[in-house]
Amino acid sequence: MIYPSIDKILNIVDSKYALVYVVANRSKEMTKTNHYQMPEKSYHSAKPIGRALEEVYANMIHITRK
Repeated sequence: MIYPSIDKILNIVDSKYALVYVVANRSKEMTKTNHYQMPEKSYHSAKPIGRALEEVYANMIHITRK
């Protein structure tokens, strides 16, 4: 099961497509730089995609429309 739930994240982000774009970019950034916004032990997920979703849910990543 994915934590946090996609339904909970869609209350924060208005578009599934924007969510996918932001999470994919953040995941690649985490893999490339090995930089995390939270201590690694506080993440529920071990994979960068899950960790990026957790950061969006924790309001550490803000999505703005252009």
